[in-house]
Amino acid sequence: MSDWHKSSYSSTSGQCVEAREGVHGADVRDTQNREAGHLSFSRTEWLAALAATVTK
Repeated sequence: MSDWHKSSYSSTSGQCVEAREGVHGADVRDTQNREAGHLSFSRTEWLAALAATVTK
C-alpha cells in the first residue's frame, strides 16, 4: 500500500477523508477520526467509486 493522502479537492476545514491505494484496492479513513480505523475496498469497488465521483 502507498502512503495515506488527501485529495487536492479537500477543504481546509478538515472535513475530508484520506486514502491509500495498492494493487488489490484501497483503504479509506476519516482524517478527524483516524483511530477509528479504515474501510477497505477491492480494486473493482475502488475504481467504481472513483468513476462515480468524477464530475463532468
